[in-house]
Amino acid sequence: MSDSTTSNSTTSTSTTVAKLIVRCLENEGVEFIFGMPGEENIHLVDALLGSHIRFILVRHEQGASFMADTYGWLTHKAGVCLATLGPGAINLTLGTANAQLDSHPLVALVAQAGLDRLFKESHQVVDLVGLFRPITKWGATLVLAESAPELVRKAFKQAQSERPGATLVAVPEDVAPLVVSAEPLPVRQPREAMPSTEQVARAVDLLNGAQMPVVLAGAGASRDGCSAALFRFAERLNLPVATTFLGKGVFPDGHPQALGALGFMVHDYANFVFDQADLVVTVGYDLVEYPPARWCPNRDKKVLHIHRSMAEVDSSYPVTVGIESSIAKALDAIAAQAEPKRSMAVAARARDLLREELDRGRRDSSFPVKPQRLVADIRAAMGESDIVLCDTGALKMWMARLYPCYRPETCLISNGLATMGFALPGAIAARLARPKCRVLAAMGDGAFLMNSQELETAVRERVHFVVVIWVDDCYGLIKWKQELELGRAAHVAFTNPDFVKYAESFGAKGYAIGAAGELLPTLQKALADDTVSVIACPVDYSENMRLTDKLGKLVPPI
Repeated sequence: MSDSTTSNSTTSTSTTVAKLIVRCLENEGVEFIFGMPGEENIHLVDALLGSHIRFILVRHEQGASFMADTYGWLTHKAGVCLATLGPGAINLTLGTANAQLDSHPLVALVAQAGLDRLFKESHQVVDLVGLFRPITKWGATLVLAESAPELVRKAFKQAQSERPGATLVAVPEDVAPLVVSAEPLPVRQPREAMPSTEQVARAVDLLNGAQMPVVLAGAGASRDGCSAALFRFAERLNLPVATTFLGKGVFPDGHPQALGALGFMVHDYANFVFDQADLVVTVGYDLVEYPPARWCPNRDKKVLHIHRSMAEVDSSYPVTVGIESSIAKALDAIAAQAEPKRSMAVAARARDLLREELDRGRRDSSFPVKPQRLVADIRAAMGESDIVLCDTGALKMWMARLYPCYRPETCLISNGLATMGFALPGAIAARLARPKCRVLAAMGDGAFLMNSQELETAVRERVHFVVVIWVDDCYGLIKWKQELELGRAAHVAFTNPDFVKYAESFGAKGYAIGAAGELLPTLQKALADDTVSVIACPVDYSENMRLTDKLGKLVPPI
């Protein structure tokens, strides 16, 4: 059943399949399509000329998939990417897989060879539905022209339903130009799912019987829009709250009960709070975000699972009570009945240690710049609603741990697939999705060059943001892991171009940081400029091993 319905028309008219697909996309509320044209999708690309949908021509299909992924992340509506068959479609797989593992709605539209050659070995033909099957919720090839509205509607419904993810529609080149009489299907929104009274009562009993409960909030909390309810829940019951990397900002880091983000590769300050907890209240937590074996290694903690979807099966995730409903409604219902808890001294100590670490970094004037100083200056330059995208690498660990967040989806981290190179194309989509917010992509030098060609897309489309490259001429996170486990590094060093000239060659502005004191004013200037800017900042990653050595020596009580 539904509480709202939208549809373009009730009278069928003759049109081509390509134009019908575009009408179906309009019916779904699509604003942007990110992609590249090819010989086999020319009818679809041509049909967009008469549409209000803005086509963003990219320089690599991988960039298109990351743009669609990020757009879906921030709008909770499926982002759409478009590619031709064979190699073009294959290039979409990385961002598609990222959307699937991080639970972002995405629809991939790909061309396919004509039906007259799909059954045999043929030029550029691969089984696209089979190829995408492990990294999508659903996929199909449009074989029957009249089924276009059903396939498009199903692709969006599957992508946007909890848990969100990626879907695929393949359009054979000889089907796209066929004439058909059909209309887009109505779009129905599901009603709010209410929590079970019985399960709420069991949850209240579980909380009342716990001595040291702690909350772990994940990406599902952001998707549910339950930050205000989580705030009320934590304050009413006096519970400490940690988030996953993907959940950063769903509970404000400035709050005295905030523990920061849980997910670092060694035992961090917040982990000591979970060590002492007897009950973990997971709020919109998906296991792909951070393995439960890391915070429940002995399988001895009770778990209260609150989510829109059922709990995944894992021996380290022993769910005592599970509530599958609107997260906000469940939190408010439980908070109204449960008893407040005493403050945990270990939680206050964990918060203090995290703040002290960031404060020390803020005052450090050494060069190359310490990671802590980079985090502090980026935070000082960005507003509470501005968006920073943290690419995968050593910088992700520093940003995830130390960057304070005050609102949901203002610090975007790939942590299900944890892929490199998403932040620059993602920044384009972030600025399109939230045009009033300033956007910054924090990237290592290795990740930057993986999709740096999309600087041209940003400049051409006048989508403005700032890229900060943490320069160490190395795959820093891999080196860190090698030194941590093997005591030495191997095959991780490389050389870089002149990043200032490189940025300028695309028509962007380029800056090179030569002293720690230059970073914050350069950030402020670049963020104020109405252009694309690239800031190259040398970073001192000798801090990596100092951090893990320090954390490795911590013993309770911290």
